[in-house]
Amino acid sequence: MPNPTSMTVRLNAVLSDYVAENVGENGAYENVSEFVRDLIRRDRERSEQEKFERLKLELHTAFEAPDESYKPLSVHDVSARNIKRDT
Repeated sequence: MPNPTSMTVRLNAVLSDYVAENVGENGAYENVSEFVRDLIRRDRERSEQEKFERLKLELHTAFEAPDESYKPLSVHDVSARNIKRDT
């Protein structure tokens, strides 16, 4: 497991007040680190869910396409297409 990393974050007054409302006695989190870790985890989950939804859409589109729209591709064809796509 990698070593923990410490980070310093500067917040404006509005964001700082928001953090203060969510941390401590009346907040949902015991400390700022716990709050930030949860926000990062949630953002990571959201990002992964978006990627998964895009993949599902691509697969749905591919499976709905008529068989006539498919054509055989060689390894060379796929490599050339990917190189062209990346440039």
